[in-house]
Amino acid sequence: MSGLVVGFAGMTHLGLVSATAVAAKGFETVCYDQDSALIGRLLRGDLPVSEPDLDRLVQANGKQQRFTSDLASLRACDLIYISPDVPTDDQGRSDLTGIRALVDSVTMAMRQDALLVILCQVPPGFTRGLAMLSHDRLYYQVETLVFGRAMERAMQPERYIIGCADSGAALDSRFAALLGAFGCPVLPMRYESAELAKIAINFCLVASIGVANTLSELCEHNGADWSEIVPALKLDRRIGPYSYLAPGLGIAGGNLERDLMTVISLAEAGGTDVGIVRAWLANSRHRRDWAARTIRAALLARAPQAKVAVWGLAYKENTHSTKNSPSLATLAQFPETRFVVHDPVVPATAAAQAHVTGADNALAALAGAQALMILTPWPEYREIPPSEIASALEGRIVLDPYRVLDHRAALAAKLDYYTLGAPPSKSGTCG
Repeated sequence: MSGLVVGFAGMTHLGLVSATAVAAKGFETVCYDQDSALIGRLLRGDLPVSEPDLDRLVQANGKQQRFTSDLASLRACDLIYISPDVPTDDQGRSDLTGIRALVDSVTMAMRQDALLVILCQVPPGFTRGLAMLSHDRLYYQVETLVFGRAMERAMQPERYIIGCADSGAALDSRFAALLGAFGCPVLPMRYESAELAKIAINFCLVASIGVANTLSELCEHNGADWSEIVPALKLDRRIGPYSYLAPGLGIAGGNLERDLMTVISLAEAGGTDVGIVRAWLANSRHRRDWAARTIRAALLARAPQAKVAVWGLAYKENTHSTKNSPSLATLAQFPETRFVVHDPVVPATAAAQAHVTGADNALAALAGAQALMILTPWPEYREIPPSEIASALEGRIVLDPYRVLDHRAALAAKLDYYTLGAPPSKSGTCG
């Protein structure tokens, strides 16, 4: 199968990362998008997304990875992935209109013997409902995109979950050869099971996040420290070392929110109780506003004209995405406050507020500021000693929800330190 040609239709985040991984495994890869301007950027090496190692791999793939806006180019492919990101609205509801249109156009262009694989996330029932293609040529593959770790997971997947018309039938040899190149377990199941498996995984993540956020908030008010409790939980085999137990500023990024809304819609149609899902959403929104509540109580209630520095606008580190960003949601609650922001990737204009200005580097953002909020845990912020922050910052207040800074070093620098999962530590106290 060394001559296998693999196509990807849709060069947004998911498609670009997935195609790059396949090309890196030695397969000739055709990367199609109808947006000729986007293809022009990709041909110039101007990638529209930020992911560790993505630029290097695209460059190393060379002619093995071909970008085109010519739909007819997909006719050379033995297997074609439908791979654009699925857009969601502010409520997390998916818009599948563009996906359906893309499936229609690709189906018309592909060879009669080629396979089609739906890679973008769709609700249960979507794949089997595609009537324009015989089911023996149609598969669904659960995407494993994690913003900021996308290339790592694409190159070294934990497993492949594959939806089939008949889960007992062998996979097409071409598809099996492609998946086999990645050396991980392959779990075939019926279309609907695979579509729901992705949602099930995200539900388990949401449940862990809800536990961490609820109990870490209790710690902030009773003298306990959540970071001391987490190791005990991870040594319990029923929970495990890879559990999502770090507290955060709610659910962000769009993907988890989408799955919650999908299940709410399905449940409403079928009469299933989803009170727990609505509770997760409410808990997430409450925790998202931790920074706003804390900076208001610590500073802005008594000094509304104070200047505040913010490190990080992306919803998480190592990504350009601001979808449901807790940082932007926090800034939006203070339209009159003067913020100076820094993010390694996202420009200050993403905040879309007149009182928000950008700084060229992290320390420059601190000049004249009464407080610092570290709202995205970018690795480069971890390299800045708290003593340098104390020297550059006019005030003493630091909000560090993700514990980017060393707690004791922050206290030694005489900073008033606020984080998730522990009581506030004021300079002069023993942390």
